[in-house]
Amino acid sequence: MQTNTTYYYPTLDCVRETAERLKAVSSRTPLMYNNRASKEFQCNVLYKREDLQIVRSYKIRGAFNKISSLSEAEKANGIVCASAGNHAQGVALSCNRLKIQGKIFMPAPTPMQKVEQVKMFGENYVEIVLEGDTFDDAYHAAIEETISQNKTFIHPFDDEKVIEGQATVGLEIVEQSQEKIDYIFVPVGGGGLSSGLSAVFKQMSPETKIIGVEPKGAPSMQKAIEANQVVRLKQIENFVDGAAVKRVGDKNFAICKEHLHDMITVDEGKICQTILDLYNKDAIVVEPAGALSIAALDAYKEQIVGKNVVCVVSGSNNDITRTAEIKERALLYANLKHYFIIKFPQRAGALKEFVAEILGPNDDITHFEYTKKTNRENGAAVVGLELKSSTDLEPLISRMKEKKFFGDYLNNKPDLFQFLV
Repeated sequence: MQTNTTYYYPTLDCVRETAERLKAVSSRTPLMYNNRASKEFQCNVLYKREDLQIVRSYKIRGAFNKISSLSEAEKANGIVCASAGNHAQGVALSCNRLKIQGKIFMPAPTPMQKVEQVKMFGENYVEIVLEGDTFDDAYHAAIEETISQNKTFIHPFDDEKVIEGQATVGLEIVEQSQEKIDYIFVPVGGGGLSSGLSAVFKQMSPETKIIGVEPKGAPSMQKAIEANQVVRLKQIENFVDGAAVKRVGDKNFAICKEHLHDMITVDEGKICQTILDLYNKDAIVVEPAGALSIAALDAYKEQIVGKNVVCVVSGSNNDITRTAEIKERALLYANLKHYFIIKFPQRAGALKEFVAEILGPNDDITHFEYTKKTNRENGAAVVGLELKSSTDLEPLISRMKEKKFFGDYLNNKPDLFQFLV
């Protein structure tokens, strides 16, 4: 390990030592050429498949490296962490392999699928505590446990040993690539992966442009770089749960601000469409954070033509119960799913008229809520429509207005939209 006067920085020797240590638990995941993306963007696109780890994300690297570095006294006291997903699974498996007792705090609303995964990997070596409604609630409870019981807290990203573990992803990419890498797209949450990987590339392939990618609803690293200091966002969109944090790590920010070529955001709807495309066209299952790097290629489609490009696919812990929401968000982003308040005349045949004279031949009703409560001339219904082409929207609205069915358009009214739909 090497520390300069400005910030902690992992050396190549340190990362190589970490890679040797991780052979006991971590897979050397493949760097795979993707034909579909390569044709679409007219370049050579390779996916670093961290979704194929035993815990289905890269998080095992940092968690195992940190826990295995503890003193015998620290191991005997046990460890604590807070997580709603991938970090918890990495910690659980590490505790199991190293025979260390761990206590994992997770928010109460955490899907049972994730809770069960943590139990499976940790077996008798972990205790799971469901605490509070948010990650922050679980985090504060974990810190209290750490202090009161003199245990060691395993941070998900703002830790030197965690950064060194995640840095092995970058080391593998450089060693596996047959050609010089021009661009690498890496998802950014707290910054553990991006800081470790970028430090390795700065030393082994300094010409490579490293593009950090965050969800649009949680741009904590982007805001920190703009402000030249770590900032805490007041609110974030939690949909991309593997990369949605209010505050990036101090150590992570110090490295990323120096080594990332660019820091961009991707709309959650675009991420959802990428998830569906990967599943339907490539038979690859990814979580929202795992799709971030691939979803970002559109933003760089002109720069990457003819280049060698790597996308880090960070994880695949996707709950199948989220599929309907993923499809919905993708359609909304593509301008193909629209919600309206429709004013129906309260007479027989009004719905038939709406279907026959207002809807286009390819329009599909996917949501309909209406209850006749009064004898007023018109009754309001909330109607969801799926279109085949985004160009069908304006003619549809025109027909509604002409026939006096139009009440309101809900897509651009998020507060009302969430209340009614």
